[in-house]
Formats: sequence, C-alpha cells, structure tokens
Amino acid sequence: MVDAAHADAGRQPEFDPLSRPLVPLRGFDELKVGERYPCPARTITMAHFSAFQVVSGDNHPIHYDRAYCQATGHPDLLAHGLQVLSATAAGAGLFPHVIGPKLIGFVEVQAKFLKGVFPDDTLYPLLEITELVRQRTTGLVHMRATVENQKGELVLEGRHSYLLRL
Repeated sequence: MVDAAHADAGRQPEFDPLSRPLVPLRGFDELKVGERYPCPARTITMAHFSAFQVVSGDNHPIHYDRAYCQATGHPDLLAHGLQVLSATAAGAGLFPHVIGPKLIGFVEVQAKFLKGVFPDDTLYPLLEITELVRQRTTGLVHMRATVENQKGELVLEGRHSYLLRL
C-alpha cells in the first residue's frame, strides 16, 4: 500500500500556461499613451478574397467579378471592408501578449475605409494607444487603428477599445 506522501512524489506539477509569457507582462497602469503596436504586414491574395467571402457570406460581385468592377470604375476586385479591418486584429501583434490575462475583452471598434484594397496589395496595420481611462476595477485602452498599403497610402483609419482588469 502506498501512502499519500509517496503517491504525490512521482506526480508532475500541473502545467500553468500563464507561466510562459511571450513578452514581459504589464498592467494597465504601466501602459502609456503613444505606445505603438504594429501588426505583421500581409499581402492580400485571391486566396484571402475567397476565404473571406466564404467566412463572411458577402458575395457582392465587387469582390469576385472583374468585369463588374471595371464597369463600376474600379481597376480590379475590391477587398471586403471587414477583411481590411480584420488586418488590425490586435491578436496578430504583441499588445494582447503585453497585457496577458488582464484582458477582459475587445469592446468597441470604429473604422473609416479611405481607399480601396486590391489583390496583391500589402497591408501594414498599426495600433497606437491614444487614451487610457482608469475606472474603479477596470481600465479602457483606446487605440488608433491604421492600415497603410505598400504605396504608403492610408486605406483605413479607426479606433479600437479594450477593457482590462486593473
């Protein structure tokens, strides 16, 4: 018969997934207005167009019919606006890793689509902290979201808001 003390001796400690942060964790009060969090650049291909069409269900011909696009004055297929907005997903960059388990959720988004995005355009998304609103037990992080194309043209400008535990 094995007593409880000897049974625990051979057991591995439970794995803690929070014990291996990608970057040093920081709390709300350690964040600063002006901090910038670039997301990886990505080139939008026809595969992205097709995948987003399937996911969104948006099958407007402006996204898949070149003749329709040209007849309406566009040089090529036009990327879905929400597809361009999705390039600003904070999870693609380091911000959610910096705040770690303090993140409660993504609570608001606003965007203006300033220029068209076409097949083979490369997008360069950036999030920048513009305002920190400390509340009683939580804090709001407001970020400017921008996306530039390979020509340096601003194609999207908007705002994200995240709710964090203090």
